[in-house]
Amino acid sequence: MTVRAKILKALILGAPASGKGTISSRIVKKYNVEHVSSGDKLRDHIEKQTDLGKEVKRYLNEGKLVPDDVMIKFMITELKKVENKPWLLDGFPRTVAQADALWKIQPVDVVLNLVVPFDVIIDRVKNRWVHLPSGRVYNIGFNTPKVMGKDDVTGEDLIQRPDDKPEAVRKRLEIYENITRPVINYYKERGILKEFEGKTSDEIWPKVTVYLDPIFKNTQ
Repeated sequence: MTVRAKILKALILGAPASGKGTISSRIVKKYNVEHVSSGDKLRDHIEKQTDLGKEVKRYLNEGKLVPDDVMIKFMITELKKVENKPWLLDGFPRTVAQADALWKIQPVDVVLNLVVPFDVIIDRVKNRWVHLPSGRVYNIGFNTPKVMGKDDVTGEDLIQRPDDKPEAVRKRLEIYENITRPVINYYKERGILKEFEGKTSDEIWPKVTVYLDPIFKNTQ
C-alpha cells in the first residue's frame, strides 16, 4: 500500500475484551508510535475535574454516550498534540459521524480491526477477577491467582465486576456490533481496513506484524 505521508496515522478497532489494549501496547513498543486512547484521555480529564471531565462524567452518570460533537472536538484537540509523530488511535471514532469528522481533518492511513468470536470473549471475561484496590486482573486458566479468589500480593478478596458478567458482556458486544459495524464498513469502503482474526492476542499479533512491518519500513 502507499502511505500518503511519512508520519503514519493508524487506527485500531475491536470489540470490548478483544485484546485491543494488548495489541495496541505491542504496536506502540515495536513501532515507536504514540498511543492516543480516547478512554484514557477522558478518564484523565474526569480525574483532573476539567470542564470537559465534568461534562463527560455527567453523561456517563446518566448512562448516556458522550455526544459526537463533544467527542470530535475533544479528539481533534488531542491529535493536534501529536501531529508531528506517528500515532495509533484507540477508542475513537465510534460512530460514522465521528469517522467522517476525523477523515476531513486528519485522514488515517491504516485501520486494524481485531475479529475475535463473541463466545470466546464472553468465556474470557467471565473468568476475569479483579483486586479492586490495586487494579490487578486475573484470568482463570491464563493468569490464575495462587489461591482461588484471593489477590497474590495482599491476600485480599478478588471480585468480578458487574459489567464482566456474561449477560452484561453479551449486551456490551451487541451494542458494539450495532454502533461500530457502520464504522468498519466506512473504512472498508475506503480500502484501508485490514481484519485480523484469532482467539487470542498471541495468535493475532504475528499477523499484525506481518502486515505492519513493510508499511513502517516504507515510512522511515
